[in-house]
Amino acid sequence: MTALIVCHFVLAACAATLVRRLGSRAFVVLALPPTAATVWAATQWNTAASGGSVTWSWPWMPAYDVFVELRLDALAELMVLLAAGIGALVLLYCASYFSDDAPRLAGFAGNLLAFAGAMLGLVLADDLITLYLFWELTTVFSYLLIGYSSEQKHSRRSALQALTVTTLGGLAMLVGFLILGQAAGTYRISAIVADPPATSLAISVAVVLILCGALSKSAIWPFSLWLPNAMAAPTPVSAYLHAAAMVKAGVYLVARLAPGFADVPVWRPVVLVLGGATMLLGGWRALRLNDLKLVLAYGTVSQLGFLTLLAGIGNRDAALAAVVMILSHALFKAPLFLVTGIVDHAAGTRDLRRLSGVGRALPYVCAVAVLAAASMAALPPLLGFAAKEAAFDALLHGDAADRWALAVTVAGSTLTVAYAVRFVWGAFARKPGVEDTPAHRVGWAFLAPPAVLALCGLVLGPGVGRVQRLLSTYADEFPVPAHPYHLALWHGFGTALLLSAVATVGGAVLFAGRTTVTRLSRRIAWPTADRVFGRLLLGLERTSLEITGFVQRGSLSGYLATTLLVVLAGQLAVLGVDRPWHGASAPRLWDVPLQGAVAALTCAAALLCLTVSRRMKAVVLAGLTGYGTGLLFVVQGGPDLALTQFCVETVSMVVFVLVLRRMPVHFQESVSTWRRAVRIPVALAAAATLSVVVWVAAAARTADPAGAAMVEETAHHGLKDVVATILVDLRAWDTMGESAVLAAAAIGVTSLIYLHRRADGSGLREEVPGRTAWSLTERGLTGLPHGDEGAPERSWLAAGATLAPEHRSVVFEVVARLLFHPILVLSVYLLFCAENMPGGGFVAGLVAGVGLITRYLAGGRFELAEAAPLQPGLFTGLGLFLSTGVALLGLADGTVLHAWTYHGRLPVFGPYHLGTPVLFDFGVYLLVLGVVLDIVRALGARIDRQIERAAAEKAAAEETAPRGEAGPEPKPGREAGPGAAPEAGGAPG
Repeated sequence: MTALIVCHFVLAACAATLVRRLGSRAFVVLALPPTAATVWAATQWNTAASGGSVTWSWPWMPAYDVFVELRLDALAELMVLLAAGIGALVLLYCASYFSDDAPRLAGFAGNLLAFAGAMLGLVLADDLITLYLFWELTTVFSYLLIGYSSEQKHSRRSALQALTVTTLGGLAMLVGFLILGQAAGTYRISAIVADPPATSLAISVAVVLILCGALSKSAIWPFSLWLPNAMAAPTPVSAYLHAAAMVKAGVYLVARLAPGFADVPVWRPVVLVLGGATMLLGGWRALRLNDLKLVLAYGTVSQLGFLTLLAGIGNRDAALAAVVMILSHALFKAPLFLVTGIVDHAAGTRDLRRLSGVGRALPYVCAVAVLAAASMAALPPLLGFAAKEAAFDALLHGDAADRWALAVTVAGSTLTVAYAVRFVWGAFARKPGVEDTPAHRVGWAFLAPPAVLALCGLVLGPGVGRVQRLLSTYADEFPVPAHPYHLALWHGFGTALLLSAVATVGGAVLFAGRTTVTRLSRRIAWPTADRVFGRLLLGLERTSLEITGFVQRGSLSGYLATTLLVVLAGQLAVLGVDRPWHGASAPRLWDVPLQGAVAALTCAAALLCLTVSRRMKAVVLAGLTGYGTGLLFVVQGGPDLALTQFCVETVSMVVFVLVLRRMPVHFQESVSTWRRAVRIPVALAAAATLSVVVWVAAAARTADPAGAAMVEETAHHGLKDVVATILVDLRAWDTMGESAVLAAAAIGVTSLIYLHRRADGSGLREEVPGRTAWSLTERGLTGLPHGDEGAPERSWLAAGATLAPEHRSVVFEVVARLLFHPILVLSVYLLFCAENMPGGGFVAGLVAGVGLITRYLAGGRFELAEAAPLQPGLFTGLGLFLSTGVALLGLADGTVLHAWTYHGRLPVFGPYHLGTPVLFDFGVYLLVLGVVLDIVRALGARIDRQIERAAAEKAAAEETAPRGEAGPEPKPGREAGPGAAPEAGGAPG
């Protein structure tokens, strides 16, 4: 099973190569995986029909009882045969439907085959989370397939509409799965259905949420608006996704869960009412449309309502009728869609008002369409007739709700007959007053797929008993009545046959009066799917805009006050109810007096931040609070934390200074008195509450601290540094997630600075001999042409060639030169000594970043470019790739992030060992280095360039201005940046 699913995705990845070499004939090769799946399923027929199953399991997240579990039983056998068999035929059909030069053919082919693989995984999944995974994969691939003609607005909107509706339903379903799995104690579907949890409010909520996902996937009202618009997709997509596969997923889920949850009080009302309403509304809409695909689309909506109604009733005979109807529907609706594609190809239109006499031009195509439409209309001796008879008989012997459903079914069947006849008449009949539509003949390869499916419906009509054993195996999961129904084409004269005759005659009457019916239906103002979806999105956007305008007012103090008030309300409510301070010992202020002194100085620095008016002073004082916290770590005996804190504060201080160059020197005028009167109590209350929470949280501990276990685990591995072991081994999942967040934050920050490609602001110079570098003496640059005799000799730092002498600091340059390489060596040492001493990839990356910052401060952006000529994204991406790769490497042993260690001996250095945690930590090192470099280039080098250009423009304006006119006065309150003017040029330091 697993190999078959994987083969779909592997060959889908190769689709581009196959299409490039074979053209549309590549679809024949791509049909091999679903063909193999069909053959494999056929070999398992006896196993499934006898009540057995084929299973496969792989532990995915065993701690959470989540496994990738696949299971083939009777219901899955039927769905695999339909999904894989029809999928193979549709892929063969595509070889004739598309030309070799069709646009985006490779992407379409890969997406269609990948969808087939996802659908195969969906119907075989025996785990709720696994089922959801494949469920969402079908949603994504269907979005790509519906939006195949991406240059057309209607196609893009239709794809987005389908994605939005089915994704929202899928998210609701996921919540229902989680509730159901927790209540049942397992996520295995077969176990849950065999022994469902007792009915409760939680189970009822879970059932409703799961039904939301199933109904949205199967386009059941009120979620049916997306399916008709999905006809913007090519015809093979409509035949496969919207007739045989994707839309059946919801019906399949209802059928899968019905044996265990049909007795839940909310199940039957939802399924019967919405299924019946969908059957009637879809059938009625199909009578007034003129596009053949839309007629079939609304007919599909109607049939899906019928299938959902049958699958959800919850008794044995109705379940048997549901599965045989699923089989019948796939065998008549898929060929009808395929025939529509042939007619469109041959005649150039799908408008039944313009089609006339096509049946004579395409007699074999017409014969296939008549067979399929007759099965849809439930005419003997086709499979559709046997399925409809089974449905009528099951509803006849039910309760009052079933008899109500029977009336709806008869009315819906009448509409089905009417639009089935209308489809055949509109596509192939000769119409008075309309010229015969020219249509070219089609090859047998084009006609074979729909012909095979239609003939299967013809053969299985008299031979429906051959599938009785398989289908009844599923149906017998429900309580078996005293006289169970058996599938057969002819059960003699009875009420079910009479109802079939009534539906057939009624449909014929509706078709005969089609003009009156069409006029009547068009008088009713039916809301179109586009209108409904557009209004929903517009209302959602307006609501979100109003909420955003009310909440997001651009006031940072307002946001902080809101956050603090919410925290206060929550914490005070918990404290007031639980009163956890009872029995708690008095808080210990410090262990040693030095802690109190450091804490007092740190608090004093924080309070002084509130009194200063200059931004630079505030930044320095804020930095002192960070350094004070680091000192507390030192006093408490946490050198790892202290080292990291000091490095973070150093980098943060530099970044603050770089940003302040583009901001006023002073803060804005002080806030009003009444604002202070509001803010101060909120701040004091938040501080007091959080202090109390910290105290009572420590005093109310009931479990033993995890520290002892961490220390023991570290010693077990022969290591000494507990913190590093936690970060790269014991809690490596957290580190991996935080690394990804750090990379995303860096991308967000730099994206606010860069308006063009990052290479534009990298500061790399174009070295052309004899050409003057882009610089002006007034901007702090030398202005000497590179390669001239007057150019300075190459110095330790690039500042000698880029900065004017009066703006250089020789001492700083010498110190930077002397410290840079030792800093890098120190960072490498901190990286590799982390197992037994303070260090690690994070702090090592920060130390290396400090080295680069030193080079930048000493020599400016050109010096930074020479110190780190590679793009920051390379470091960041390589770091993420390395840490993620090491994490996935553990899968070879069955566990993500499993640590591997290699022991060896070097001739001179003696024994050594190398573990994958070191490689993981090296990935973190590269990522942090890339983030620091990215931020420095964005907030340093990029802003330098902006300042230099502004200064150059100002100097050029002053030179061209008439004498006696003064240039524009500089704006007060701005701090000069490096190279901004002669008096402010030079290095950023």
